[in-house]
Amino acid sequence: MNLLESFRVSFEALIANKMRSVLTMLGVIIGVMAVILLISMGQGVKSDVTSQISGLGSNLLFVFPGRLETGGQHASMSRKLVPADVDLIKRGNTFIENASGMIETTAEAKFRNRTRRITVAGTSADYSEVFDRATQEGRFFTESQEQAGRRVCVLGMTVADDLLGGGDPIGKRITINGQKYLVLGVLEEKGRFMGQDFDDVAYIPLSTAATMVGSDKLTNIVVKAKDSSHVAEAQDEIKRVMGKKYTSDDFTVFTQGETLSMMEDILRIMTLMLVGIASISLLVGGIGIMNIMLVSVTERTREIGIRKAVGARTYDIMVQFIIEAVLLSLLGGAIGILLGIAGAQLANNWLPAEITTWSVLLSFGFAAAVGIFSGVYPAYKASRLDPIDALRYE
Repeated sequence: MNLLESFRVSFEALIANKMRSVLTMLGVIIGVMAVILLISMGQGVKSDVTSQISGLGSNLLFVFPGRLETGGQHASMSRKLVPADVDLIKRGNTFIENASGMIETTAEAKFRNRTRRITVAGTSADYSEVFDRATQEGRFFTESQEQAGRRVCVLGMTVADDLLGGGDPIGKRITINGQKYLVLGVLEEKGRFMGQDFDDVAYIPLSTAATMVGSDKLTNIVVKAKDSSHVAEAQDEIKRVMGKKYTSDDFTVFTQGETLSMMEDILRIMTLMLVGIASISLLVGGIGIMNIMLVSVTERTREIGIRKAVGARTYDIMVQFIIEAVLLSLLGGAIGILLGIAGAQLANNWLPAEITTWSVLLSFGFAAAVGIFSGVYPAYKASRLDPIDALRYE
């Protein structure tokens, strides 16, 4: 019997047992769909993170308290950075244009009968210049207001819309942690980054934030190099001026490239974990196919005996059962791919999802491998049946 005939016989056998075939494919369908969906979401988040970090500006550097390894893990903890360090960095200004310290916390904000939990970021007056982020309405607070510890704020778009409910926000007073703050402006919309809404923030003077949290220790310092071609020199300059005051365990300086590389490493590990989890579904699906094929061998023992009695070779029997298993896997894989692509497009409404060619090919190849793997043993068992014993089987 030639290969084409084996395909025809295998296909007819699957059609004759439609329900069993559908249930057998179900594990592969779910597995392939999960692989594509999870890889797409992981790839989408990775692309989103890359674009967001790149969008901050190629000439930014970040100074964090404590020593951080490139994998993002704290090698040592330190909370020694203070506002005076911002001025220290600015003075070493051969390659540095500006710098802004930050103290971040969360607080309850109120306006009339509206209340919501927001992020409060204490920054210097140079924040908008460092991040090249302009106000859409009003203005940012001044250096004199920062030094005086005034209770003034600049709102992100989300806070302005949800808390103030539209209208002109300038000059209104909101309550943050029980204290009244005068709204000076609203920043241009920034969007979301890894699930965090950068517009759900109220920016207040750094000295005011220090009073609010009861500490002047900085969360980080953001430094703007004079241009992107001198970022490495700016990094060395920061290390030099900070090294006069602190040890290497007290601070870490990351460039945009290092931050991006660190995030990509973390997201790559996350994607591999997601692929591993989804692959378990495919493995379970393969075991399901093997079990059903073994049951099929038992149910079709007399059929196998008749075929061998009329001249079918051991090879023909083995090929037929392998083809049946592969057909089930490939058909299930094709359906899983379609469902995975549809699911990724649907998920893109809430989370960034990016369908890649390699994820589709990987899923389809995995499905084919599952079919071959799960079909070999049942096919071998069927091909080794003695025709006389098979014909006597009841």
